[in-house]
Amino acid sequence: MVTLGRTALLHCLLFSAILALIVLVSSVWLPQGGDGDCGPAHFPCGTYRKTPQPPLAEPDRAPPLIRECPGQSFQASRLLRFLTSSLSVADDVLLEPYLQSWDQLITFMESLGPVVSFFSQKVKEKLELIRRLAGTPGPKRAAYRSVRSMAEVEIRAGVVDFTRRTDSGCRTLLRLHRSLLWLAMTLDGLTHAPDRHGRLKTPGELSSDAYQVALAPHHPWVLRQAAELVFVALPDREHFLRLVCAQNQPEAEPVLRVISRALEKVHGATQRILEEHAMLDLP
Repeated sequence: MVTLGRTALLHCLLFSAILALIVLVSSVWLPQGGDGDCGPAHFPCGTYRKTPQPPLAEPDRAPPLIRECPGQSFQASRLLRFLTSSLSVADDVLLEPYLQSWDQLITFMESLGPVVSFFSQKVKEKLELIRRLAGTPGPKRAAYRSVRSMAEVEIRAGVVDFTRRTDSGCRTLLRLHRSLLWLAMTLDGLTHAPDRHGRLKTPGELSSDAYQVALAPHHPWVLRQAAELVFVALPDREHFLRLVCAQNQPEAEPVLRVISRALEKVHGATQRILEEHAMLDLP
């Protein structure tokens, strides 16, 4: 009984420490690594822009039928529908379906536990800011309807500042853009075969690997340490499989491949627009 009480106390203290560290760094959630962030603790400045991202696994030739999963808020079929709709215009990303995709991704993150759901609140704040700046919903107030038009409108209006931080839609989108790559790489990692020892990486390990590529180069040391604590607290692989309504790994893999590939396509289209307008290094 005493041992159980001590174990519960240790778990409580660990959880409290994680939350305290998250609160400490929440004001700098998804910061941009400027000149001051370049150095031995970071990848070189501009790595995110110049280095090609690792290719994600291609989906099966015939995409699987992604069914509705009863009894849960996150629906992979809805996410895929929104991601596809965001790319319905050539050489652009429609803003509202892009944001609706993030609404589903927030639901996905919130299903992973209270520590991750804390971070999802920060993403919600970014979505609200972009929607407010864009004037959506409501066509009468819409200043722009796509990522490309947002970049062009904000540059003409002088909203985007290339030397200091501002609450522009493009700067906010850039933070979401990096997180989208992190999620895409994490989900893709869940489709990988076991290593030569027959071991599958845990979701926490996969999230950490993806974080090192997509987000860590842009985060200060304190936030990187907080992120690693969050990855330790992620649920097991079976929990992730249930979120896509799969009973086992073989059943989940084609669904996860289709989703990760769709995320990668949206990320790639957004990347090209931001790079075209020199917005990948906004402070």
